[in-house]
Amino acid sequence: MAGIQSVVSAAWLAQAIHTARAGALRVLDCSWYLPAMLRDGRKEFEERHIPGAAFFDLDECSDSSSPYDHMMPPAEHFGRYASALGVANLSHVVVYDASDWGMFSSPRVWWMFRAFGHRQVSVLDGGLKHWMSQGLPVTAELQPPPAVCFQPQPQNWVKSFEQVLANIDSKEFQLVDARTSGRFQGSEPEIRPGIEPGHIPGSVNIPFREFLNSDTLKIKSEKDLQRIFEEHKVNLSRPLVGTCGSGVTACHIALAAHLCEKKDVMIYDGSWVEWFNRADPSHMISVKNKTLE
Repeated sequence: MAGIQSVVSAAWLAQAIHTARAGALRVLDCSWYLPAMLRDGRKEFEERHIPGAAFFDLDECSDSSSPYDHMMPPAEHFGRYASALGVANLSHVVVYDASDWGMFSSPRVWWMFRAFGHRQVSVLDGGLKHWMSQGLPVTAELQPPPAVCFQPQPQNWVKSFEQVLANIDSKEFQLVDARTSGRFQGSEPEIRPGIEPGHIPGSVNIPFREFLNSDTLKIKSEKDLQRIFEEHKVNLSRPLVGTCGSGVTACHIALAAHLCEKKDVMIYDGSWVEWFNRADPSHMISVKNKTLE
């Protein structure tokens, strides 16, 4: 599987669907939306998806014992779930979502596969919206997945609350938050009930949409991604951890850094929701409580 690209074009995928051997290519619709978006990813998938795709449900493939949404599942759970979708250890997995931004939740699933040791995984550049803009086909037909077995090889890529708390003083790693600047600064409401906006001390804000071209919906060039990190004083030669509201758009940080040749970006899975529920108020930086750094 040498030569697998982390981001593939719509044209590449269309050709691959026609030429791939059975089971060698698995396309997954990973559409997931916040309740405020008033969209149902699974329902939309059943109405319209890329031919041959299966639906990856972020909430189903998660740690059901956690009080927080869609946290990383145990390895056995992920293995069973991937197997049920027809993903084998030799499969090339291509993930996409149907977001109006081109990519929203699919980088999370890209990162999950990599965190469970599967490197043959790519994100569809521009997602379903770009795919359709190219006149490529969609269908409501559901195809049964092949019977296969996926055996995960978990990597230690998840940061805990305790590790992020300790990092405030140790500064062992850089923490980059992918939420909007208003939610990060505390000047706009959080989008989850009962959660106030703000950020973790010492974290840097790069809203995930900065990595995407607003006109084409595709991810920016490596040169532009490098410039974005440099402008925010993020040093890609140092350890890097992504965060956001609940661990989804944080994975845009990991994907962008990966495209700049940084392969080992970790994620604070609990992100701001866990931090808000567990951290001392003195460790919540916000213009609202006048503790902005």
